[in-house]
Amino acid sequence: MSSDRVRVTVTGFLLLAALAGCSASSGPRIHPRLPLRLSALGDSVPAGSGCHCQPYPELVGGPAHTANGAVAGYQSQDVVDQLDQARDVQAAVAGSPVVLIEVGANDVAETEACGTTVACYRPKLGPLQTNLTRIVARVRQLTHAHPLQVVLVNYWSVWLAGRYAQDRGAAYVTAAESLTTQVNAVIAEVARRSGAVEVDLVRAFGGPDGTDDETAALAPDGDHPNAAGQARIAQAVEQALSG
Repeated sequence: MSSDRVRVTVTGFLLLAALAGCSASSGPRIHPRLPLRLSALGDSVPAGSGCHCQPYPELVGGPAHTANGAVAGYQSQDVVDQLDQARDVQAAVAGSPVVLIEVGANDVAETEACGTTVACYRPKLGPLQTNLTRIVARVRQLTHAHPLQVVLVNYWSVWLAGRYAQDRGAAYVTAAESLTTQVNAVIAEVARRSGAVEVDLVRAFGGPDGTDDETAALAPDGDHPNAAGQARIAQAVEQALSG
């Protein structure tokens, strides 16, 4: 089956589900469960940490059809190792026509040694790009027997955001914005080279020009999305797939 037909198939599922959701009762779900296997890989954002709600992979695919292999604290190398060693994750990915991947923020997590010196974190970007490339390639290798849509999700911020970042001072805000731009550039480049779909959370959280205050979409830790934030990510993923 051609890649164009894969996009049409996935989009059809999403559009039908969205139409069905118009008459559904209100709640955190974006739409009813899809007749579609979906896998998720990555860090605490797709894992749903700090939210006490359904994370966006389950909002997109439905709990019954989603295998969420994301783990809080994971860096890109951890996902590489997971795809090489964890048989349950391998099996889930192998049976999923859509795989969501969001990882990279922990690769540049703030350290006492580097503080807000952006250049100190820059050497981590090369290995991040290498690992993301390996992750996409490994996912495609595991799913060689059926059509596949790989989705790379970027970050609204790789550090704290909104008023939580502002409380840390101007140097922190500047460093967080710069590192987020650089990490997202890596994700965009890997998506472009690999043919993956990229999902932009800077717009999802910060509006069309990326400057809106993200606070209302964040959990009290300032680092993770709350239920509203997870819903924003789910909507952005669906729009990217349908587009």
